[in-house]
Amino acid sequence: MPKITASPTHQTVITTFEMTPGTCQDLLEALTDAYRNFISKQPGFVAAGLHVNDAQTRIANYSQWERREDFQAMLRSDEMRRRNRDIHAMCRSFEPVMYDVVGTFD
Repeated sequence: MPKITASPTHQTVITTFEMTPGTCQDLLEALTDAYRNFISKQPGFVAAGLHVNDAQTRIANYSQWERREDFQAMLRSDEMRRRNRDIHAMCRSFEPVMYDVVGTFD
């Protein structure tokens, strides 16, 4: 479970995927499989969460990594490059963006 804290040592990545309602479940299954069987086992992985909007036209993914370089190494792996080609075929677009957490509120 992701824990959102302002930590200078963690890298946060938020990825948004845009798709049609007809492909949402397929994409969600592909992302779940990627996290369960590959991404979560990579060095530096901390936690992640998947979120689907009501219309099933967007998926947002929040992931946390020990370091920016850990996330980048995972993306550059042959396994993830193959998975991302398959994921891209199921959606209109997806964009991972790296963020630093600068504040949290309870």
